[in-house]
Amino acid sequence: MQINSKLYERQVISEKISNFQNTLPDIQSDLAMQTMKDSYLFDFISLKGKVKELEIENAMIDRIKDVLIELGNGFAFVGNQYKLTVGDKDYFIDLLFYHLKLKCYIVVELKAREFEPADAGQLNFYLSAIDDLVKDKTDNPSIGLLLCKTKDKFTAEYALKDINKPIGVSEYKLLEDIPEYLQSQLPKAEDIELHIQDIEE
Repeated sequence: MQINSKLYERQVISEKISNFQNTLPDIQSDLAMQTMKDSYLFDFISLKGKVKELEIENAMIDRIKDVLIELGNGFAFVGNQYKLTVGDKDYFIDLLFYHLKLKCYIVVELKAREFEPADAGQLNFYLSAIDDLVKDKTDNPSIGLLLCKTKDKFTAEYALKDINKPIGVSEYKLLEDIPEYLQSQLPKAEDIELHIQDIEE
């Protein structure tokens, strides 16, 4: 499955876009880069037509076990539409995770469109709020991950250049985005679950 989904290319070879090296200590920066992929392959989500962010989020929650497998080791799900109250206003984070190895919160924002520079500002705001209102003294600084339909490498790099919170930008692919010849080669989530059950028994 990992060969068919080109995990090595998505995790190691790909041109990952982040400001981790400028905003995190070396050890944490290296580990954060290792946990990041480009792109994330959500081939278990089948949505047709013009898809809204909330539809993707709801599909991810329905298949949270598969999402955690794709995100990789160490991710623990905290919640979706996670409410933050800043001043007199409520804000809602799409997906909030905690990473057991990085010992920090991971704020994930979904965009059902191309990356825009304003997305980095929104995520920077959420990270500041999480660090002040949720993070414990023993936690490392929170990390942001923007998952977009597409991104322009140079636009994303400029958007992150002077932001002092650690943010990564990656693309995601749903089942419909994967070429048909590859779809047939990828194992179905149900087959993986059955295989895991057989191993556990």
